[in-house]
Amino acid sequence: MDKVIFLAMSGAKQNMLSQQAHANNLANISSTGFKADLEQARSMQVFGDGHESRFYSMSERPATDRTSGTLLQTGRNLDIGLQGDTWLAVRAFDGSESYTRSAELQTTPQGLLVNGSGLPVLGAGGNEIVLPPYEQIDVGVDGSISVRVQGALSAELIVIDQLKMVSLDPKTSYKGIDGLMKVNGGAALDLDPKARLLSGFVESSNVNAVHELTNIISLSRQFEMNIKMMKTAEENSTAAAKILQS
Repeated sequence: MDKVIFLAMSGAKQNMLSQQAHANNLANISSTGFKADLEQARSMQVFGDGHESRFYSMSERPATDRTSGTLLQTGRNLDIGLQGDTWLAVRAFDGSESYTRSAELQTTPQGLLVNGSGLPVLGAGGNEIVLPPYEQIDVGVDGSISVRVQGALSAELIVIDQLKMVSLDPKTSYKGIDGLMKVNGGAALDLDPKARLLSGFVESSNVNAVHELTNIISLSRQFEMNIKMMKTAEENSTAAAKILQS
């Protein structure tokens, strides 16, 4: 009887893990540039003493849905929409170079250029971008940042730096636990000269709300089925114990 209980318990636990993946996707439906996590379940063989004949389910997040979201026009110069398979290089909180599609840029009081999550944006050389006090700022399609410093003539625009935009290979990159894209081995990628952006746009999340809700409902039913199986196993065990006592 214990085999039935452990089998149902394993299924219920994996259902809960799957629910977390879909719930996280749904919670980020309004997050700029968010990429949905894919989720799947597969059978995992149990190794140990005796015959290898027992299989439990295992939920996993095998990949990330990298399809582009919709570009929404904002008209703000520091909102940029990355085109194609282009990613913006940022400095993660752990100090590593990471990549994101969240590109609602802003400047700190110290002039540091950061994205909407407060992560420093990197320039062409891989360094953080610090802007002088400015009255006007423009971002070119190639990521070049031009500013008119305070007190300068209206026609005096100075190119400060260029946003580091890269292309990621799905075979060598993955989403980290902080939600940022990483490269295997922690290597830093070179700037992609063909990368392009649109100033005045932001990319919406690529989460499909209907798909996520449908999966959540299906997983809830599977969880209830596993709980019912555990209750049935308990009832059978109780009945068997009564028979042995009589």
